[in-house]
Amino acid sequence: MRRGSIKFDSRGQFAGHETFPLRLLWLKKAFDAVGDGADARTFQEQAAIARFGVGRNMAASMRYWALATGFFIEQDRVIFPTALGKTVLADDGLDPYLEQAATIWLAHWHVASTPEMTTTAYYAFNLLSAIEFDPAILLEEIFALVEENGWRATRGTLKRDIEVFLRSYVRRGDALNEDAAEPLLAELAIIREARLGGWYEFVRGPKPSLSDAVFAYALGDFWARSGYPTTLTAEQICYAPGSPGRVFKLDEDSVISRLMRLDDLTDDAWKWVDTAGLRQIQRVSDFDPLNTLPLAYPRPVPLEAAA
Repeated sequence: MRRGSIKFDSRGQFAGHETFPLRLLWLKKAFDAVGDGADARTFQEQAAIARFGVGRNMAASMRYWALATGFFIEQDRVIFPTALGKTVLADDGLDPYLEQAATIWLAHWHVASTPEMTTTAYYAFNLLSAIEFDPAILLEEIFALVEENGWRATRGTLKRDIEVFLRSYVRRGDALNEDAAEPLLAELAIIREARLGGWYEFVRGPKPSLSDAVFAYALGDFWARSGYPTTLTAEQICYAPGSPGRVFKLDEDSVISRLMRLDDLTDDAWKWVDTAGLRQIQRVSDFDPLNTLPLAYPRPVPLEAAA
């Protein structure tokens, strides 16, 4: 249950996905269509149906998820790839066809760490106090949030948004159903149906498929959004809204273990400090986590080398 009033700096968004969850090949299709930059109407005009091989509403959803996942940005009605988008989705990029868990974790990070486009996901991952939750209670909490912040959204709109949120993240047994096909974020298995009928639960733990390089990328993003102070405490990184601990649903021991390895990963640009009971990461010098992201994508061993 939510406690107290919660105010947001940005306006909440509970639509734009056209009720479709993010699907496997959408980001690559968007990248190929956008190139170095394209009019936002690329996803809206009649030609979008032929360009993407999907219906008009699904093309609009593709645009929404392209922006929400942080691989693209829109300015002055022009959509173009971010540095992350180019690094990952280019034909010679790290993972153009989204075959690696690292790419899905990156998409999840951008979806769940900020509220601007995906307010429901942000609220669920960062502000729900319990591991298990009832969608009906989540609906009432978000509706209260809407009223507190003076936003405009009906219960019907919020209910549909929560349904899309759950279909995006929860693996279903009816994968043959076209509407359930290829939900990209469900591959993370970070939310599952709970034993209590109709309830769901977050899967909290170490997340072996989450590489330290992706964790460092997320930490750098969180650090920047926090004003880039010289230090961040372990408690902030574990529990603050929008933090890696919250968004990735990592237990505290797992977060600490990863923080202790950052000295080597960043060549001592970020240093773990544990003195007099104060545990924190200190920024010693500038470091761009995007530069170490390739470490999250092991290259296949050539056949001659494996022989």
